Amino acid sequence: MTRFMDVHHDMQGITADQLAAAHQADLAIEGEEGVHFERAWADPESGTVYCLSEAPSADAVLRVHERTGHMADEIHPVPLTV
Repeated sequence: MTRFMDVHHDMQGITADQLAAAHQADLAIEGEEGVHFERAWADPESGTVYCLSEAPSADAVLRVHERTGHMADEIHPVPLTV
């Protein structure tokens, strides 16, 4: 499994409750794609949201986000951490 950081743009004004609801929607179906969403961060001013996950592929991450209605604009593998 690989870690991925996905990025969502154009989410200006997102609230903590909206971020939590989006994250919970991902968690509700993540297992169907073999994905585990670990954490999400947001900057309401810029409208940028980041999600860290562990998944078999970027496509699996994308499918979860498609199904929950918040498409990722970018998905990056994160093979190294310190």
